[in-house]
This record gives sequence, structure tokens and C-alpha cells, in this order.
Amino acid sequence: MTHPVLAVSHVTAGYGGADVLHDLSLPDLKAGEVTALLGPNGTGKSTLLKALAGLLRVRAGHARLDGLDLVRLDFATRARHLVYLPQSLPASVHLRVFESVLVAARASEAQGPPADLHAIDQLLARLGIGHLALHYLDALSGGQKQLVGLAQALVRRPRVLLLDEPLSALDLNYQFHVMRLLKQETAQHGLITVIVLHDLNVALQHADRAVMIHGGRLVAAGAPAEVITPAALASVYGVLGRVEACSRGRLQVLIDDLEADPH
Repeated sequence: MTHPVLAVSHVTAGYGGADVLHDLSLPDLKAGEVTALLGPNGTGKSTLLKALAGLLRVRAGHARLDGLDLVRLDFATRARHLVYLPQSLPASVHLRVFESVLVAARASEAQGPPADLHAIDQLLARLGIGHLALHYLDALSGGQKQLVGLAQALVRRPRVLLLDEPLSALDLNYQFHVMRLLKQETAQHGLITVIVLHDLNVALQHADRAVMIHGGRLVAAGAPAEVITPAALASVYGVLGRVEACSRGRLQVLIDDLEADPH
């Protein structure tokens, strides 16, 4: 049995006349793995997800999913294979949480079985928001809305799941909870999950792979511990830091100072 991969090759994309991604190629992103997309602000992480999701025109390059070039597909066809969860969610409509997830599930019924109401209940419970099922979206906090958005994405069972900083409005408990659930869902359903993260310690602890970009170009890719190094902290983030094991043997990033300005 072959497992799908997403192959991003020589992608150039940007806004207006300015390119943000420059001939960017990544190692194959594999099904069943959570890949952390790392890099400082303004370096192209969100641009890459938007380009893959069809929200931004790709000027050159390809993103092939088992030979199917996503960037050449119309938006509706691409949405059958891929779900994108933006950092800033659209304004909430006056729907209950359960209804909103049901709508998302029914959007994918043409590609699979009818929506399973019990499965939606279970998904909300696993995300820790089962108690919000009958609450209205426009009455929720930012963090609660992010969790509902994640439920809407997962219920569609995409082949590729693109998440742009889904932890940004969550407290520590939910950050850990969501990352553990994402890893379980990704492995169980063979998803190709790409998640933009700013917390390097979360990437070290929860991601299977890591990709670091800077200036719209690839810096490093591989196991998180191979990508997140003191050299990368200095050259990409401009900080002097260490990557050391804690008392339980887990790697963590410790920042000591700012990189000296060569000027």
C-alpha cells in the first residue's frame, strides 16, 4: 500500500508585484505526519499555506499530491482534497457550534458517507468543547472559536490539513490538548498535516517533522531536533540560544541573548 505525499517544488508566490516565496521546494510531506512550519514573522509561512489552499496565485512551481497538481486545480476541486484553517477566522455567523460543524461535514458528503451526528459529538468532546455544542458561535471567545474551526476542518477528513497558528488564542492546557489530538488524528486517518508554529518547544515535543523557512526560502527540513539548532536560532531568529534536554530527557529551547548586530 502506498501512502500519499505532498511534493512542493519551485514555488514562487507573493502579493501584488512582490514575491514572498522564491523558488521554494520542500522535501516530500508524508501522510500520517505532523509537519511544523517554522520561521520568523514575515518570512512566508502563511503565504505558503495560502498558496497551497488556492487563496493566492502561484506564479511558478507545483504542489503535487500523488501526481495531482493542486495549484493547477480550481478552488472547488482543490477543496475536495485540502482544508485550510486561517489564523484569523471569519466573522461568526449566528449558528450553534454543532450546526456549524454539521455544515462543514455536509460540505464533504459528495466525497464520502453522510455526516455522522454521533461522530460530531465525539469530535467536539475530544476537543474539549462538547459542552459548547448548543452555544452560538458569535458568543464564543477567540480561543473557543479556534477550537470550533479546528473541528470544522477535521470533520471534513481532508487528505491535506493546513493550519495557520491554531494555538495562538489557546491557553497552555488547550495547546497541549490540541497538539496531542492533531497527532492522533493525523496518524489514524493518514492526513498530511502542516501547522505553522511560533513556539519551537511545541514543535520539538509534538511534531514529527519540521520545515524552517526564512526570506521565502528553505533553511532546513527534517526531524525537529535536526532543524531547531543553536545555529538556526542565531541565523534565522537572531538570538543566541541552546537546545538542551530537561530532566525527563525532552529537548527544549533556552534563549540567552540577542545575536549581536554585525553593523
